[in-house]
Amino acid sequence: MELTQTDSDILAGRQGRAAADALGLVLRFAEAVGAERLLPCASAHVDGCLYHGQASLDFVERFVALDGRVKVPTTLNVGSVDLIHPDLFIGDAALGAAGKRLMEAHVELGCIPSFTCAPYQTLFRPNFGDQLAWAESNAIVFANSVIGARTNRYGDFIDLACALTGRVPDYGLHRSENRRARVIVELSGFETAGPDQAGGIAVAAGLIVGKECGDTIAAITGLPASTSEDDLKALGAAAASSGSVAMFHAVGLTPEAPDLLTATGGANVPVVARLGPAEISGILARLCTVPDGTALTAVALGTPHFSLSEFDRLMPMLDLAPFAVPVYINTGRHEWQRLEADERAAKLEAAGVTVVVDTCTYVTSIIRDLSGAVMTNSGKWAYYAPGNLGIDVAFGTLADTLLSARAGRVVRA
Repeated sequence: MELTQTDSDILAGRQGRAAADALGLVLRFAEAVGAERLLPCASAHVDGCLYHGQASLDFVERFVALDGRVKVPTTLNVGSVDLIHPDLFIGDAALGAAGKRLMEAHVELGCIPSFTCAPYQTLFRPNFGDQLAWAESNAIVFANSVIGARTNRYGDFIDLACALTGRVPDYGLHRSENRRARVIVELSGFETAGPDQAGGIAVAAGLIVGKECGDTIAAITGLPASTSEDDLKALGAAAASSGSVAMFHAVGLTPEAPDLLTATGGANVPVVARLGPAEISGILARLCTVPDGTALTAVALGTPHFSLSEFDRLMPMLDLAPFAVPVYINTGRHEWQRLEADERAAKLEAAGVTVVVDTCTYVTSIIRDLSGAVMTNSGKWAYYAPGNLGIDVAFGTLADTLLSARAGRVVRA
């Protein structure tokens, strides 16, 4: 392992015991993945603030006891409770208390209390080419693909160790030669698709990329010109849910893929899937575990966390209120503060919408009634909720979900 003077100083304890212990973990991880040196990272995003048991808390409390401080701007992923609206939590009180403590302990280490799975929507969005130590699957895919920053899929514990040292192993997607597409997913027939259709197309494409490509980088061709950043967010989240995807190229849309030749580096790579309107419709239909017309007990939106532009699209649909079933929307503190400032938060509350901050409805106990089906416009939520919550789901567009909330059953726009 090639150590810099900075590495040697940290190991020798010149930046504190916490940093020295953390760098020991980073170095052992680097050896395991075959990295020969470490790189300075511009920022970190820590997923380990979601409580998975006592080990989660013990690990962080050790660094708190050693007076550890993160060395780079470090945002936090969702936790187990909504600290702003604590009354929303309806789970076991002891688990809630442990989850709250875990979130607070990370803040004591100097982490930014963002508690969002979409740190790229905050003031701490990285720049093209930045080397990062990011966890949370959808954030990793977005950073690599949509921004052109560089991070591998860092998991719990190693994410915090990188943050405490400001160092990441030089391997994988930190290196240019590993960021080229090695397979192609072709879409056709969507040239005139509008914004309302683009989201579903992106989700379906993401699910196929995850299923067919695993951790191989895909170049996706033929996405509609109306594809937005929120649609690319949904694509990456779906791909990371159904597979081990850490990066994709949307040809003509993402920064490292102005054309297919650039995305592949000129290599002759195979086409692994061809998707037209029929295939896309079939993929989205398989996300639903109930037929149209099924009674609902809730609607869940915002996985990954709702952006301000998504709230812009939602607000005119509040005219459909009153809703027959509760509507839950997950979002980050950054967005929540803006909603409060421009009085949209009050309008959402008046319409009976529950805004959830700091966490997500598929990882913690918030939705009051899970006795029936829940509808969502999130491919990630629809993919995970049946297993996580033991419920049936219906998938649809944002308009579909709000019309269904009004009707109390699954209907389509």
